[in-house]
Amino acid sequence: MLVLLTCASSPVAFAAGPLPQNGRFVAGSGGIASCPDQITITQNSARGVIDWNSFSIGAGNSVRVVNGSGATLSRVTGSNISTIDGNLSATGSFYLINSHGVLIGRQGVVTTGGRFVASTLDTSNAGFMAGGPLTLSGTSNASVVNLGRISSSGGDVFLISISRTENEGRIAAPNGTAELVTGKQVLLKDSASGTQVFVQPGSVGDVVNGGSIRAAQVHLEAADGNVYALAGRHAALRATGTATRDGHVWLVARQGDVQQHESIDARNSDGTGGTVDTIGKTMEFEHSTVTASKWNIGVSELNAGPHNAAALSRSLSSGTSVTINADSDINMFSTLRWTGAASLALNAGHSILVGPVATLSNTGAGNLTLRADSKGVDNHGSITNTGTIDWSRSTGFVAALYDSNGQYTPGTVRANAAWTAVPFSGLKTQVTAYRLVNSISELENISQNLAGNYALGKDLSSTGFFTPIGLGNTNGFTGQFDGFGHTIDGYSFYTTEASESPPLGTFSTIGASGVVRNVNLTNAYASPGGTLAGLLAGTSAGLIANVSVKGRMLTEDIGAGAIGGVVGDNTGTVSRATSSVSMYAQGGMGGIALSNSGLIVQSSSNGEYTGGSHSHVGGIAAENGADGIIRQSYATGVGSGVTDGGLTEYNGGRIEESFAAMSIPPVLPPGGTGGITSTNAGNVAKDVYWDREVSGQSLGAAYGTPIPAANGLTTAQMSTASSFGPTWNFAPGGTWTFIPGVSHPVLQWQVGR
Repeated sequence: MLVLLTCASSPVAFAAGPLPQNGRFVAGSGGIASCPDQITITQNSARGVIDWNSFSIGAGNSVRVVNGSGATLSRVTGSNISTIDGNLSATGSFYLINSHGVLIGRQGVVTTGGRFVASTLDTSNAGFMAGGPLTLSGTSNASVVNLGRISSSGGDVFLISISRTENEGRIAAPNGTAELVTGKQVLLKDSASGTQVFVQPGSVGDVVNGGSIRAAQVHLEAADGNVYALAGRHAALRATGTATRDGHVWLVARQGDVQQHESIDARNSDGTGGTVDTIGKTMEFEHSTVTASKWNIGVSELNAGPHNAAALSRSLSSGTSVTINADSDINMFSTLRWTGAASLALNAGHSILVGPVATLSNTGAGNLTLRADSKGVDNHGSITNTGTIDWSRSTGFVAALYDSNGQYTPGTVRANAAWTAVPFSGLKTQVTAYRLVNSISELENISQNLAGNYALGKDLSSTGFFTPIGLGNTNGFTGQFDGFGHTIDGYSFYTTEASESPPLGTFSTIGASGVVRNVNLTNAYASPGGTLAGLLAGTSAGLIANVSVKGRMLTEDIGAGAIGGVVGDNTGTVSRATSSVSMYAQGGMGGIALSNSGLIVQSSSNGEYTGGSHSHVGGIAAENGADGIIRQSYATGVGSGVTDGGLTEYNGGRIEESFAAMSIPPVLPPGGTGGITSTNAGNVAKDVYWDREVSGQSLGAAYGTPIPAANGLTTAQMSTASSFGPTWNFAPGGTWTFIPGVSHPVLQWQVGR
């Protein structure tokens, strides 16, 4: 429906500057009122499409769009560029489509309540009227350029073309995204968590910003062209975030060059750090400083000369942690020094070189990771340092990871003699070189050098039989193994031999100086017969830290069963371990360890344990020996042995600041089960509790030293911090916390993980 309106007080006579000409609704309905210096568009439908012969606004003129919270698409069918030197406003969203180009002049002002789109690519009327994701496409080589001011109070700003999209003015979208893109086809979507424009390559166009962009999120992308973030007088990219969007900036030219020469600031709405992603085939960072929590750089090959090194240094010193992912090599030719706690990770598809005149150094608590062969394909990825790595004034760490068929050339490395490892990190040395493990066979080959340092290069999977590392070697593994958060899935090990057989586990034995950390086991299976076994280690006198194990363990020998979810026998330290293992045995079962004479701290188990007439279960350890300590740990799940305890079956050591919420079904004959332990011959501190409703147990200990009945809590009490003693720290940064849907405390580190 088309309604033509004119000013009541004057005839239709245009001012000296232009106004849009010959507009008519071709979809939806509304009216267009023309005055000497203003056009008012009143839209009656939620969405509408207007075709115009031309759409330009001269200085002093204005176009006002009254479309509520709806959307209006104005398409130019004539042959002239749209030049906005006056004012364009809309209460809702406004799309300006002109295949001949759009220019917002230096005096031009665009304000919308919703989304503003200026594009040389077109879309169908039906697609626009339907709402939802919108595809724009075209063949025009015209540009979209902003020299003035564009602002959207409640939505997004999109500038789209094939050949050149440029901002030299000011763009503000505090509650939405500002996205400048070039591509031959573009998909627009609504998203509260990421980019809303998806670009198809084929245009070889450029995106240029020499102005100011401030929005919740900022996205500059040239599908196969170049992105230039230039250092103009007001040039800056600032992502401010909202309650539902993190502060995020993207600069993307996957097949082209990114010239990043301006300040970029990404912050979430609460002031915490945001994220910047810079992705290109090549890139240059002269004069740029990134202030955010994380700056992720994706590049074909990085050669860091003075300009790039200086930009990285400034950004790191501002508190921004930087991760560089290169398809091939990373070459650090210039010195890079920074202060503070930000970290630098160099991940090369092939190799890393630190040049002869280059120094990498940190003063503060920053970490450095040098990772060759980042895809884990064994391509002879190497680390070569011909310069200096100086961490003598840092409390952080340096990790260098190289292929098993590559090389590590350490060069000059200076460490801090006063360095100590962060608690629970599992680090033994400040500067460590690791040989990468990229296959199950390479994992088994660790047995050839049990004193070496190793790191998982990627997730591994196997459905076959696995030979435990160091099987039969009584000294066990004495080096360092760091999973770097990767997962080993699906392997199994078993034996049918007598109980005097070597311990079974991924590592048969971990020696006193051995460390295994930051690894996940999933779908693991063990059938150890009567042999001592754990999914991660048979025995350990060393350190196991930050590990997760999931799987099954089964032993059916009568009177046998010496199995623990993480480790069979622990005389060392297990910290920050989680275990979700189903077990069946005729003997002892422990969620974390079968037996513990060392320290188990900040760990948890959630398994299902069943067995025969001789079975006994401890949610954390079946036996906590006289020297054993269980601290800040908890057990859930189901225990169905003959004698069970929520945390231990037998406690001869000490249990502190822990709880059990494990279901323990009644057995015949009755007795022998306790909410915390079956037999307490040691010390259970006053700050240890059990859920008497979940467990079905009224006694904390069936035998031995009694545990106060008041330490048996209801499930409702278990979900309240005040029910726990003063040693329990629920404050931010403390040990414990609550999460929705869980009726008991969890460890704060688990929430982060």
